[in-house]
Amino acid sequence: MPELPEVETVARGLRRTIVGRRILSVRLGKTDFIDDPAALELHLPGRQIEAVERYGKFMLLRLSPVTRRGSAVTNGEAAPAALLVHLGMTGQIAPNPAAQPCEKHTHACFLLDDNRELRYRDARRFGRLAYLSAGPLAEELRSFGADPLEVSFEEFVKQARARRARIKALLLDQSFLRGVGNIYADESLWRAKIHPARLGAALKKEQLKKLHRVLREILEKAIALHGSSISDFLDAEGQPGEYQRHHRVYGREGQSCYRCADLIRRAIVAGRSSYFCPQCQPVPRGCPTLPLPRKTAKKATK
Repeated sequence: MPELPEVETVARGLRRTIVGRRILSVRLGKTDFIDDPAALELHLPGRQIEAVERYGKFMLLRLSPVTRRGSAVTNGEAAPAALLVHLGMTGQIAPNPAAQPCEKHTHACFLLDDNRELRYRDARRFGRLAYLSAGPLAEELRSFGADPLEVSFEEFVKQARARRARIKALLLDQSFLRGVGNIYADESLWRAKIHPARLGAALKKEQLKKLHRVLREILEKAIALHGSSISDFLDAEGQPGEYQRHHRVYGREGQSCYRCADLIRRAIVAGRSSYFCPQCQPVPRGCPTLPLPRKTAKKATK
């Protein structure tokens, strides 16, 4: 599932290509992943895309206000709204020439005023589209925590120590930090030499300080490399990311650690597969490690 770097990559691409464009019409296919399909068809035509923002793993296409008759206004007499986009596991959103045939699994097409269509594709339809006016949008976003690229060290420590949860579970908890998922949690914990099953509240201040720093560094580097393409992720130009080439622990079970050459192991933490090095990230008592797969372990390449 795309995480913060992948969503930020797509948002930046859309920011360059569709901001300022007006939506002329909406065409929908399968709609089981859309909150209220009729709302998109009713409220999107006539609105200008004023901004594209990332909020955790969501994208928000900020829309201009309109009068009840559907004509654009500039005096703020009607509240602005947004199209909320979640890519799920296989979702892709990108502008295409309107005359170009739609690819398979294209379920939403928004005709723009420059003869392009903003198209949403999603083979598995685990994503989400929703038209939200100002009130419902504020309510939707209220439960989310701080952005990991913006949260201060003091707030990070305060929130980590206020909850009795394993540090991996905390990093995945969107009410703690919005946007972090399995890949970047594991990569950050490996860099910080913290086992994913350690209790966040029991970590020393220096450990939390290092985790706060490396998490931000990893996310920023992943954004610079357009995210990680594990299977389906493509950016707004249809190109894969490159950060998967820099993974040091995620998905490397049975391979040797880049730091100490011990074999990377896997455990289930917070209901998710969690990759770690038992030498660099000592296993806490009571956390079972899954047996190594039968395949031959591979040596790490520097």
